[in-house]
Amino acid sequence: MKMKKILTLMLVSLLLGVGQEAAAGDQTAGAAIRLHATQHNFGDAPRRGGDLSYELHFTNEGTAPLVLTRVVTSCSCLKAHFQRRPVAPGGEGVIRIVYEPQKSEPGTFSKVVQIYSNAESGRVIFTVQGNSLEEFKANLEKVTDYIKVKMDETGIKLLWGTANVFGHPR
Repeated sequence: MKMKKILTLMLVSLLLGVGQEAAAGDQTAGAAIRLHATQHNFGDAPRRGGDLSYELHFTNEGTAPLVLTRVVTSCSCLKAHFQRRPVAPGGEGVIRIVYEPQKSEPGTFSKVVQIYSNAESGRVIFTVQGNSLEEFKANLEKVTDYIKVKMDETGIKLLWGTANVFGHPR
C-alpha cells in the first residue's frame, strides 16, 4: 500500500513538472506582439463630423520586454499615438489610432497601420476601414430625384423593394 502511494505521488509530480515545462514553452523567446484585433471598421461616418478614434490593445507574449520602435500609417488622415516605454512579458499596451475623415476623400476608405517593434516578427499590420457618408447621401439624393423624374415621365410607379424599377405597371 505504501509503495502505491509513493508511485502515485511520483507520477503526479512528474505530470505536474511536464505541464509546467509545456506552459513555459508556450512563450516565445524574446519579445512577441499579439494584437487583440487585426482590423477595425468605423462603419458609416460623417465626413465633417469630427475625428474618429480607436484604441488598439496588444499583448507581449514573449519572454523579453517589447518595444514599439515606430508606427507608420498609409495616409496623412490617419494618426497613431503610442508609448515608447517597454512592455513587460505578459504585459499589455495600447496604440491610439485617430482617423480624420475631413482630410481624406469621401466614400469608402481602407487604411493600413504598420507597427514595428523588437519582436521576432518585426512588423505587424492593422487595417482601418469605413465609409464616408457625405458622398453616399449626395448620391442617394441624386438617385431618388432621378427615379422620381422617371416615374413622372413614364407614369409607372416604382415597386419598392424589388429589382423591377420601371417595368411593372402599378
